Amino acid sequence: MKLNCVVIEDSSLQRIVITKLVNNHPNLKLVGDFSNPIEAKNCITVNAVDLVLLDIEMPVINGFDLIDSLKVNPQIIFITAKAEYALKAFDYNATDYLQKPVLQDRFNSAIKRALEFYQLKKEHVEEDGDHIFIKSNLKKLKIFTNRIKWIEAYGDYVKVVTEEDSHLVLSTMKSFEKDLPSEKFIRVHKSYIINIEKVERFNSKFAEIGPTKIPLSRNKKEGLIKALYID
Repeated sequence: MKLNCVVIEDSSLQRIVITKLVNNHPNLKLVGDFSNPIEAKNCITVNAVDLVLLDIEMPVINGFDLIDSLKVNPQIIFITAKAEYALKAFDYNATDYLQKPVLQDRFNSAIKRALEFYQLKKEHVEEDGDHIFIKSNLKKLKIFTNRIKWIEAYGDYVKVVTEEDSHLVLSTMKSFEKDLPSEKFIRVHKSYIINIEKVERFNSKFAEIGPTKIPLSRNKKEGLIKALYID
């Protein structure tokens, strides 16, 4: 899991320090870094941004005014040299508040909090998301389809592999495929159905989901390409 991140800091030195911390963190992806909050606002408006690392005292508009002007609601971690802004920062539901100079351990602690909040929010949204019910080990389980990575033929069963676990279900691949949303799942081999959104890389022989290589049938490769690159 990676959070799309924007850094807004008018000090070039501080901005370099913070962007380096972002680029070195395995769970962050830098979308952009800005000294100008107006330019940053335009970036946040047109991109999917999960987290903003935001200085408070800036020319033109300050950090609080920038948040007030946004129509979207990313997580905010304030970064400032002055402790007196802390109370107001949390009035804005800030995820965290870092004082300069920003130390790596403290930065990592703030990012951990942001990741935990993101996951909780995602799980809350999923409560009413697309799902199926499966019967595994005599239990009926509710499985959110966006958590499924792939389905694999397993003798008289199918193995449903999710982000958290795997489950054996007494079913055929053909029957199970009918229960899945066709816009998200594709049969790429007689023994595999994959979630298109989970594919990280592919070539003529395999689709890669994390470290796992899923074999592709010759006649299924074009269908996968079309599904991955369709508008």
